[in-house]
Amino acid sequence: MALIEAGLVDQLKNDLEYDVHYDGQVHAYTVLLPRSDPDHRNMKKPRGVSAVTQQLSSQVYEHAKEGRFVLTLGGDHSIAIGTISGTAKAMRERTGREIAVIWVDAHADINTPETSDSGNIHGMPVAFLTGLASEKAGAPFGWLQADHKISVKKLVYIGLRDVDRGEKAILRENGIKAFSMHDVDRHGIGKVMDMALGWIGSDTPIHLSFDIDALDPMWAPSTGTAVRGGLTLREGDFIAECVHGTGSLVALDLVEVNPHLEEQGAAETVRAGLSIVRCALGDTLL
Repeated sequence: MALIEAGLVDQLKNDLEYDVHYDGQVHAYTVLLPRSDPDHRNMKKPRGVSAVTQQLSSQVYEHAKEGRFVLTLGGDHSIAIGTISGTAKAMRERTGREIAVIWVDAHADINTPETSDSGNIHGMPVAFLTGLASEKAGAPFGWLQADHKISVKKLVYIGLRDVDRGEKAILRENGIKAFSMHDVDRHGIGKVMDMALGWIGSDTPIHLSFDIDALDPMWAPSTGTAVRGGLTLREGDFIAECVHGTGSLVALDLVEVNPHLEEQGAAETVRAGLSIVRCALGDTLL
């Protein structure tokens, strides 16, 4: 809501001249939440998160199958279970191709329910999307089918700096391409993007999933799990610009902008979020 109230939709329509399909509502999906939602496989509120992400997956799919670019504003990063699965299914049907995912985040979010210390599902979405975590039909996330999922070979992380021990093992064991802040500091963001896009391959449809906590708290303090030592706003914008420049970006998530958590830095965090979205959608200085 803060991003929209700050003018995002109007900027996309008027400044960047997009034909925006938006119903004018910020959806909380509270009607989908069950009265009782006990833990399951160490996951907190699994049925509620499942219901919301399944609905979101269907909504994203309906737009993406029509060839529209889909922008989703969240919410914590568990929403990617819905957004990426919807994009993956639509692109398989429309083009017969798998999507690639560029996950920009301080965190890997690839814990399985069994490796998670917290049980928070926002630390697990990539595990469910890649099939590293799975559930049987009838279980909370049993609705995820093969056409909803992505390959670990088409997954790239950028900006990691707070990764659990279990997640490090998962990344190594599956050969997942991950660029930490050490890599950004060592090579520069330009070289990192060259390597990331080279790994994905040319002309592959890209879903960019961007957590605002990938940025250093200097630039985006009002977020749930801020970690010092992150990307500058310019580096975040550059990532978005590079992905837009491929001509292959089909969907974007921007998550974790939360003005209630650090009110003094709320406006700054919202401005950073607006900048990331605009750059991903083609805004330039000249």
